[in-house]
Amino acid sequence: MVTAPPGDDGRQGIQSVELAATVLLALEQGLGPMSLTQIATACGMGPSKVHRYLVSLVRVGFVARSPNSGLYDMGPALRRLGMESLRRMDEVGIASEALPGLRDRTGHSVNLAVWGDHGPVVVRWNYGSHALPITVRVGATMPMLASSLGRVYLAYLPETLTEPVLRAQAQEGQGGDLPRDQIARIRYDVRRDGFALTSGGVVPGVTSVAAPVFSDAEALPLAISIAMPTRQVDAAVLTEVTGELLGAVSALSAELGHPGR
Repeated sequence: MVTAPPGDDGRQGIQSVELAATVLLALEQGLGPMSLTQIATACGMGPSKVHRYLVSLVRVGFVARSPNSGLYDMGPALRRLGMESLRRMDEVGIASEALPGLRDRTGHSVNLAVWGDHGPVVVRWNYGSHALPITVRVGATMPMLASSLGRVYLAYLPETLTEPVLRAQAQEGQGGDLPRDQIARIRYDVRRDGFALTSGGVVPGVTSVAAPVFSDAEALPLAISIAMPTRQVDAAVLTEVTGELLGAVSALSAELGHPGR
C-alpha cells in the first residue's frame, strides 16, 4: 500500500492534503494510466473516497482522466511542477550534503566526482578518520582505468565519451591501453555489481570503491567513492563499506528523481 512520507517533526498537518499526496504517489508508482480500482487498491482506500480526491486533483490539473479509456494519469500541472523542480535542482549540492554522513558511518574518506572533458573530476573531498598516503585536491582529474571513479564512468557512459579519454590517458601514460576485451570485462563487472573496486591503482596502499548517482535520463551521472588504507581492509570491512555506499547512492538517486527501475 502506498503511503505519503511522514513529516520530519511532530506538528499537526492537514490529513486531506496527505491523503491526496497518497493518491498522487500511487499514480507515480503505477508507471502508467490507472483505473479507479487500481488506484484505490494501491492507496488502501475505498474507491468512492479515492474518487472524490481524483475529482479535485483533476480540477487543479494534477491528474488527468482520459475521455476514451476513463483511466487516470498525471496531469499537466503536475508535469509543469516536475519540470520546474528539475530545473531548480542542484545535483552536486544535494549529493555533497550526503558525504559527511557517509564518512561518519564508515570512518573513511569520501569524495564526489563529475564528468569533465578529460575524465572524472573530483569536486568534493571529505577526509575520514583514517590517514591516507595521498592528498587529493578538488579539481583533480582521475584516471579512467586505475581509479574506481574512472571505472564507474567507463561502465555507465557511452563509449563516444569514454574512448577519446582512454586514448588520451594512454598517450600520457595513465593507462587506457588495455586490450578491448579487458576493458569490456571491466564495464560488465561494474554494471553487474553496481560498484567499482580498485586497490593500489592510483596510489599504493589505497583501496577505493565507487558507485554512480543517477538523476534523470538525460544527465550524466555523478560518482561517489570511499578511499581506505588497504592495510585496514578485509572482507568484512569491504562488505560493510560497500553496503553503506550502495545505500547512499540509491537514496540520492531516488532523491534526484531517478526511477530506479
